[in-house]
Amino acid sequence: MASTVAPPLSLRHHHPHHHHTPFVHTPISNTTKHSLLPIFTPKATLSLSSKTHNKKTNPVLQEINKLCESRNLTEALNFLQRTNALNNAEAMGVLLQACGRHKDIETGRKVHELVSKSTQFSNDFVLNTRLVTMYSMCGSPLDSRLVFDGLQRKNLFLWNALVSGYVRNELYHGAISLFVELISVTEFKPDNFTLPCVIKACAGLLDVGLGKVIHGMAMKMGLISDVFVGNALIAMYGKCGFVEDAMEVFEYMPERNLVSWNSMISGFSENGFFKECYNTFREILKGEEGLVPDVATIVTILPICAAEGEVVIGMVVHSLAVKLGLNHDLMVNNALIHMYSKCGYLAEAQTLFAKSDNKNVVSWNTVIGGYSGEGNVCRTFDLLREMQMEPWKMKVNEVTILNVLQACLEESEMLCLKELHGYSFRHGLQDDELVANAFVAAYAKCGSLSSAEHVFYGIETKTVNSWNALIGGHAQNGDPRKALDLYIQMTYSGLAPDWYSIGSLLLACAHLKCLHYGKEIHGFVLRNGLEMDSFIGISLLSLYIHCRKMLSARALFDRMENKILVSWNAMIAGYSQNALPDESLNLFRQMLSNGIQPYEIAITTIFGACSQLSALRLGKEIHCFTLKAHLIQDVFVGCSLIDMYAKSGCIEQSQRVFDSLKEKDEASWNVIIAGYGIHGHGNKAMELFEKMQRSGLKPDGFTFIGLLMACSHAGLVTDGLKYLNQMQSLFGIEPKLEHYACVVDMLGRAGQLDEALKLILEMPEEPDAGIWSSLLSSCRIYGDLDMGVKVAEKLLALEPDKAETYVLLSNLYAGSGKWDDVRRVRQIMKETGLQKDAGRSWIELGGEVFSFVVGDELLSESEEIRDVWRRLEEKISIIGYKPNTDSVLHELREEEKIEVLRGHSEKLAISFGLLKTTKGATLRICKNLRICVDCHNAAKLISKAVEREIIVRDNKRFHHFKDGFCSCQDYW
Repeated sequence: MASTVAPPLSLRHHHPHHHHTPFVHTPISNTTKHSLLPIFTPKATLSLSSKTHNKKTNPVLQEINKLCESRNLTEALNFLQRTNALNNAEAMGVLLQACGRHKDIETGRKVHELVSKSTQFSNDFVLNTRLVTMYSMCGSPLDSRLVFDGLQRKNLFLWNALVSGYVRNELYHGAISLFVELISVTEFKPDNFTLPCVIKACAGLLDVGLGKVIHGMAMKMGLISDVFVGNALIAMYGKCGFVEDAMEVFEYMPERNLVSWNSMISGFSENGFFKECYNTFREILKGEEGLVPDVATIVTILPICAAEGEVVIGMVVHSLAVKLGLNHDLMVNNALIHMYSKCGYLAEAQTLFAKSDNKNVVSWNTVIGGYSGEGNVCRTFDLLREMQMEPWKMKVNEVTILNVLQACLEESEMLCLKELHGYSFRHGLQDDELVANAFVAAYAKCGSLSSAEHVFYGIETKTVNSWNALIGGHAQNGDPRKALDLYIQMTYSGLAPDWYSIGSLLLACAHLKCLHYGKEIHGFVLRNGLEMDSFIGISLLSLYIHCRKMLSARALFDRMENKILVSWNAMIAGYSQNALPDESLNLFRQMLSNGIQPYEIAITTIFGACSQLSALRLGKEIHCFTLKAHLIQDVFVGCSLIDMYAKSGCIEQSQRVFDSLKEKDEASWNVIIAGYGIHGHGNKAMELFEKMQRSGLKPDGFTFIGLLMACSHAGLVTDGLKYLNQMQSLFGIEPKLEHYACVVDMLGRAGQLDEALKLILEMPEEPDAGIWSSLLSSCRIYGDLDMGVKVAEKLLALEPDKAETYVLLSNLYAGSGKWDDVRRVRQIMKETGLQKDAGRSWIELGGEVFSFVVGDELLSESEEIRDVWRRLEEKISIIGYKPNTDSVLHELREEEKIEVLRGHSEKLAISFGLLKTTKGATLRICKNLRICVDCHNAAKLISKAVEREIIVRDNKRFHHFKDGFCSCQDYW
């Protein structure tokens, strides 16, 4: 028995149509021989010639064949007329076939005129069938119908030719109507040529119900065993998503040819069964049925390799094509170029393209699409120009424009985009809906929403896709409110939204943090059964994450039946972005336990979570994972790893990771400079800044944020002001609010409050709350009550509901002994329901994070921790520790203040660390607020008393305590 493919039988869940009608077929015969029939119609049906001529002894036919093969069709017609050979039916038939093949409708019309005038041929079945076919192949099915209707007598061949012509020109409804007319008003019975054409029409209409009717008809007529009917059924069922039905037809075919196998591969591919595609392809290669892959096989399997990124399998297929001598075929070469491009092997794609002497517009479009997808704008436009020049002179089509537009993603490409737009206008390509929509999207991505709207309003008939392009452009590129307005306009125009519209609206709501409208859209999604769509699901997740509704986001995530990698990445990143690093790490662990392989995005996010927690051990474990997974050289992973070590207190390890990077871009330099900045190593940050420039890289705005922050923490005021001035004068970078915030913080730390206020008032931009808050904090530290009160007024006008402002103002009054004002401010907080963030510190031990809040008495080890602190306090008191009660901003007695100081969270964390770690181990503590003076003094002396290094990261910077000193040199 011939071998059969045995893909999984439980495939029905991949398609919404579950109804399955069993068919009874004749099993495969043991003695059946399998032929390598080409993808043509049955030979019996095509043997139309009324008389066979011997080509060797017919010089007229030989000459006509020669002229047709060389595409000299006009000369072939002239030759017939000159030699009075117009009575040669076979020669006329050959010429008509050539006219159809080469789409030369003008010469075909002249032949038609000769046939019509001839009494001998005007009713000739063969020539009129050729005429019908010729017109359909030339894209003129109306002429085919006119020929058909003008005939007094018709046979089945003519009906078949017209049905086939309608299908060829995608007039599927017309083909079905013709078939109904054939079986209802004529005496002809459909044959093994008719049914495949009708089945193909059913596939074109995606009408599987009608296809099953034709299937049943084929069984009743005894045509089900015909290989061409079977192949058409396989293709129809595959295209309609009924893979099991296609498999059943395939398995019970008494005779299968290569087309059968190719159709099965195509059916699997169209429905996402890529593994089954490869298995079927391997069955062909086993050779048990004596089949050899042909061009159709190769060009069917290569796009699957491209879609799956399976370049290794693609290379095997390439080798096979070379071995079979198929690699020079134009379709195969184009498929290979496409496969290598999609798999990221552009050099190989370019080599194949360059070596090919036979290129068509598909070849050019494919290689242009490859470079465009990689963002190589220069090469993309070079190829666009080259294809139109000698010797190619290739005509650009709509696909070319669409492929080139993929490269136009940045504002810097605006000029190229406008040139391309002008070219499209001049060559009439702008009228294509896809092209017009793509220009709308491209202008939006390049930052010109006005140009996008101009193109949109120039579209005569706006479809949902047109509106989607503009709505999506505004939602993604800076004007989400306009996206909502456009959606309302679209609905008023009578068009209903689709899944893309909904995704864009949810994105707009996420950017606006507009939860109310987002929930309304979510309701629409639920009512219309769209929540399970992966794109919509991710958009809803993004909405709730942006609106800081993590419980809602998690509930949505948990309801997802098929969680794709993007949904895991979004949820993990959402927790991290909303300052919930513990939950981010827990979900990452769950992701691994579910057998899902994380890639660069998840790794980058999880390093960020480790950074928030200063979870060094966990960070090291993820570092090992990235090394094993060969992800370490990814630029984003490398940068997040440098950042993780820096924010975990290991700046030396950050430097080692930075040094190990094979390619250092601006981002990696920026991260290491910022890392030294938060550790207070200002001089090292400046040294790296100089090295970065010597390496040929140009600093950007992020570089200067790290550099100015380093100057701030190191007290390098003069250098910081110099860099602020150089930003614009030397590097052409306009300082933004973030840069001014760093300088205001730097001046405030240095006590230069008047200079800081002057800078704020002279800034070209309106200062935000962060800048005023920084100055207020400096006023509190230096006790400038008058300025502090004025700054607080500014700050409260900007953010009246932020507790931190009231706390700073209250502390400012408390530091000046204004207890009545302190009580007044705290009463306002109480009345408005605002609460101060409690001081919290945490320490990672053994991969677990332990948190402490000020005055924490609920821990199981509380008594042991107090004992450790009492012993520590005795030791450090001997070497100079005196409680700094000025750090307690409450109206209490001195003894009560000292007791409050003993309960500060960083002291609890240090005591716990000493209790749980071995002698000599470094302690790494994190604090959510600025470390107070008393805890800072105590930590210095503890490091000396216990001979340990203690690293504390507060909300501003790192403090490395060692041998009684701090790396900040008491400047923080």
